[in-house]
Amino acid sequence: MPQPKIYSFIDKAIFDYNMIPQGAKLLVGASGGKDSTLLLEYLANRLKRRNRSQDGTQDTPPFTLGAVYIKTDFAEDFNPVLLEKIRSWGVDVETLYVNTLERVKPGHKMSCYWCSTQRRKELLAYAMEHGYDTIVLGHHLDDILETLIMNMLHGTMLGMPPSLQYEKYPVRIIRPLSYIPVDMIKQHAQEAGWQSVTCTCTYQDNSGRKDARRRLEALTDGDNGKKKLILQALQSIESKLCFDSNL
Repeated sequence: MPQPKIYSFIDKAIFDYNMIPQGAKLLVGASGGKDSTLLLEYLANRLKRRNRSQDGTQDTPPFTLGAVYIKTDFAEDFNPVLLEKIRSWGVDVETLYVNTLERVKPGHKMSCYWCSTQRRKELLAYAMEHGYDTIVLGHHLDDILETLIMNMLHGTMLGMPPSLQYEKYPVRIIRPLSYIPVDMIKQHAQEAGWQSVTCTCTYQDNSGRKDARRRLEALTDGDNGKKKLILQALQSIESKLCFDSNL
C-alpha cells in the first residue's frame, strides 16, 4: 500500500536534519490535536516499515517510541476515541497531571505562555526520568513562521529550529513537521477521520499569534511555496530556541 504523500515531507525533514539516528529514544508530546497525532501515526508506521532480515526475523527497531499527554488542571481528558486509534497503532499515551494554576507567581496571572512553559518543563523532566533522549514536537511550517514573526515584532530573531540539542540537558528537540503547511495536515487528518480536541481554557490570549498569522498570510498570499522560501531563508540564519529561564 502506498504511503500518504505527507509522509515524504516528514521523511525529508528527518533526513535533512538527521533527526532520528539509530537507537534513538523518542518521546512525543501528545496533545490530542492533529499535529501530534500525525507524528504518532507516522512514527508508528515507520516502525512497522522496517525491513526483515533474510531469515525472516525482525531487525532491531531503529528507534523506540513513547508518548505522554501533559494534562493541566483545566484541560480536558485525552479524547478516548482518538486514544483507542493511537493504541491500535501500537503506541500508548501516558497522562501526566500538572497543576499550573498553583504555580502562578504572586502578582501574575495565568496565560498561554505560562501554561506552555510549565508543560514543556514537565515534558523535559519526564523524558530524562524515563530515559528518552529526544522529544518530538508537532510544530509545523506555519507555527515556525508565525513564531518568527511574533519574535521579530518584539525585536528578536528567535525561531524554532527543526532540530536542537539542549545545552544543559541530554535531550534533543526535533520537529519533523517543519516542512509541512498546516492546511496539508488538516486535509490528512480529515481524510484519516481523526477526532481531535483543542484547548478551550478560559485563559487563552492568542491575539499575538492571530496577528502573526494574518501578517504571514498577507506576506505570502497564502502560498505555501512562498512560506517554504521564507523557511529556507531562516535556515541560513543561526536560529535559537527561546527557553524560559527557569528550565
